[in-house]
Amino acid sequence: MPARVDIDPSEILKILPHVFLLDVRQEPLDFRYRLIGTKMDEHMMGSYTGLWMSEIPHQKPPSRIWASCRRVVTEGEPLSSDTPYVGKNKEFLTTEDLIMPLSDDDAAVNMLFVTVGFV
Repeated sequence: MPARVDIDPSEILKILPHVFLLDVRQEPLDFRYRLIGTKMDEHMMGSYTGLWMSEIPHQKPPSRIWASCRRVVTEGEPLSSDTPYVGKNKEFLTTEDLIMPLSDDDAAVNMLFVTVGFV
């Protein structure tokens, strides 16, 4: 499993505006927004940097995005999913998410690398 240090932002400049980095807390399970790409920030309902998903009403359990993140942490495998869009832009109905696990020790997932497309 790759680690955060394996990702060189200079090699993915085109997709950086569409990226989230989420810290993973194991006990109790939660996800904190560490980095939010500029395009992602434009479409969110507020400034989520530093917030835990459990603090965001439409993202806390049992939301679909929470369940998808939990699955990636549990299985240690990437996941492609769709999530209903909740945000400022009323022309979007859903998001297409790619959630990828990152690990410092190749065993426990401690961060999620997420890319999002709006549909």
